[in-house]
Amino acid sequence: MREHSDLSGSCRDSSGIGDIGGYITLTGARENNLKDVTLRIPKGRLTVFTGVSGSGKSSVVFDTIAVESQRQLNETFTWFVRNRLPKYERPHADALADLTPAIVVDQRPIGGHSRSTVGTMTDIYSVLRVLFSRHGVPSAGAATAYSFNDPAGMCPRCDGLGRTVQPDWERVLDPALSLADGAVRFPPFTAGTWQGQTYVNTEELDPGKPVGEFTAAEREFLMRGRSGSKVTISGSGGTWITDYEGLADRFERLYLKRDLSGLSQKTRDLVGGFLAEGVCPECRGARLNAAALASRIGGRSIADCAAMQVTDLIEVLRQIGDPLARPIAAAAVAALERIDTIGLGYLSLDRETSTVSGGEGQRLKTVRHLGSSLTGMTYIFDEPSVGLHPRDVHRLGELLLRLRDKGNTVLVVEHDPDVIGLADHVVDMGPGAGADGGTVVFEGTPRALAAADTPTGRYLGRRTALKERVREAVGGRWVKGAGRHNLRDVTVEFPTGVLTAVTGVAGSGKSTLVAQFTEAHPDTVVIDQSAIGISGRSTPATYLGVLDPVRRLFARETGADVGLFSFNSAGACPACEGRGIIYNDLAFMDPVTTTCPDCEGRRFKAEVLALTVGGHSIADVLEMTAGQALGFLTDPGVRRRLQALQDVGLPYLTLGQPMSTLSGGERQRIKLATRLRGEPETATPRGRRDTPGAITGTGTVYVLDEPTTGLHMSDVDRLLALLDRIVDGGDTVVVVEHNLDVVAHADWIIDLGPDGGRAGGQVMFEGTPRQLLTARDSFTADHLRRATA
Repeated sequence: MREHSDLSGSCRDSSGIGDIGGYITLTGARENNLKDVTLRIPKGRLTVFTGVSGSGKSSVVFDTIAVESQRQLNETFTWFVRNRLPKYERPHADALADLTPAIVVDQRPIGGHSRSTVGTMTDIYSVLRVLFSRHGVPSAGAATAYSFNDPAGMCPRCDGLGRTVQPDWERVLDPALSLADGAVRFPPFTAGTWQGQTYVNTEELDPGKPVGEFTAAEREFLMRGRSGSKVTISGSGGTWITDYEGLADRFERLYLKRDLSGLSQKTRDLVGGFLAEGVCPECRGARLNAAALASRIGGRSIADCAAMQVTDLIEVLRQIGDPLARPIAAAAVAALERIDTIGLGYLSLDRETSTVSGGEGQRLKTVRHLGSSLTGMTYIFDEPSVGLHPRDVHRLGELLLRLRDKGNTVLVVEHDPDVIGLADHVVDMGPGAGADGGTVVFEGTPRALAAADTPTGRYLGRRTALKERVREAVGGRWVKGAGRHNLRDVTVEFPTGVLTAVTGVAGSGKSTLVAQFTEAHPDTVVIDQSAIGISGRSTPATYLGVLDPVRRLFARETGADVGLFSFNSAGACPACEGRGIIYNDLAFMDPVTTTCPDCEGRRFKAEVLALTVGGHSIADVLEMTAGQALGFLTDPGVRRRLQALQDVGLPYLTLGQPMSTLSGGERQRIKLATRLRGEPETATPRGRRDTPGAITGTGTVYVLDEPTTGLHMSDVDRLLALLDRIVDGGDTVVVVEHNLDVVAHADWIIDLGPDGGRAGGQVMFEGTPRQLLTARDSFTADHLRRATA
């Protein structure tokens, strides 16, 4: 059972530090793999937490300090309000003292659907709506009249989406076939489904007549039906009579008049294959109705302003001199300047948030805090340098220092040496990961850390080394005339049989170019930055596909039903329903999680735990590390997947460890290992499904989007070793990367630039890393020269 001590006791240090003084004191922290960690973190300072992935950094900063700060802050509200706020469980620690309110900026994707844009996310578009409602000529009305998410302002043709999406009936219907023979090709509506029976069973249509021979009236009935028409449907529950729903009406109701982001990726991919999309002919992509688009300021509509690059929009709004409108415009300019300050001036407000990269999204989440006048806060950042080119890291540093200098405490989990070098105080966790981590191995200044004998210290003093010998390409795949977004008619060859790095500052067009490459070559395997699917029941064993073969092994050896060996099925402990823990929601009070007393956290019924193979129960196997399981399990497929964890440096993970307890770097590597070993979670939208045995060399082309995300410097070496084995086995690897160690290790580099947004979209360099050292007008070349000097 989880026992919790009082975390609100006081142990204030009166010596102080600087003008702010004091410490956040953490005593006996035991969250996840932490081993009674005790720390004093100086207030009013920038403290960076370092260490290998899985060493316990996030457990200290997020799972302990942030959770307890937010939990105690919630206690200040009334019971009525608290019941509607997120509930936090007391962290496993003896005491936490002198906390300040915490604001967390994490790496979770900002997501959003087609109605969410950079402008709506940052609330700048709301300021523009007020500006146009007060100053636009002619005014369309109140601020809602300029909102594409409100009926008062949205285009009536596309409902504010800016594009029309219609079923491609040439794909949905085969005119040469009858309804009974499968004329409806959309899988959910085919003749064998219960929905498909609607069209086969109706008395209004001849199910044996080819659809192409239908009269106009028959086709109209098929697509739209007729009021009062009934049809008989049969299913496992019996037979019933229901209203006839036309094929077009049903498709539109289920898949067009709703937000598809709420559906599974598999369903979205399926539906997408039967849709034809185009720019809305009425608003021409502007999303708004005619009245809103007719309103102008300086000859520009609000849609024109939203489509402008942030840096250009700043100059336009500064020119507004009307006394009533100037304060509103100034508020928008101030917010836009904050976006430009953090290096995203190339974005436009109409950019959909679903197209924003992870690094861009994290910086956008930070924007709203830059304008805050609050002080005495604790700002917590999870790897804010993700997605940043080395050229832009200094901008991030200035942002962090600005927050600190306003009188706040800034805690950062980070691997980037430049960010670590800005710290006032560094806490290095380790020495290893998982059970080998969870302790503080160093506290002090960045200079002292560089001289310390820790994994981080040893790598901080290391110079980036160029690969001595690069591989020769065995062929090439072309992208010709790429012009999407900011690309300027780019034609470039991606060599095969080598490791290629696509580089350039943020917004230079790297991801766009690679996206067009994968579209031109659909057999490409794409491993992007999308989050892996996790739940309270997902484990490395389930994610890797290891558990099912193990269950079949136990069933075969013991003669028991295979379902008994699943904690999500018949074998689950009835007390905890296979979770291993019991979550107690105490209404208005803090929730409490206890280890299940019946199964002692092992998830299975007692009779299942009594069934063994080789002296081990199924629970024993789930408690094995990947390395230990390799010595016990003999199935080739299982061993291949377990070896993948070894390849990416995760031999310490236990097969049954909840995925929710893994760090960001661990999740990134487990996803990478799974996909590279040919055992994907799902098919990629832009590429094909991986095939078993791909790592052995099948001529496969892999595209990896910033695979070093979340990785410690020592973990990057493991990643590079893995990529080398893949390429040496006969495959091709293309990485979109900023990490200079990866760039220096590549065989070929395609550098885009020279800058981001409108100032990017050109190929600045093609060649080897050594040749890049002599390139001019390339920010990547500048920083590679410094790193290798």
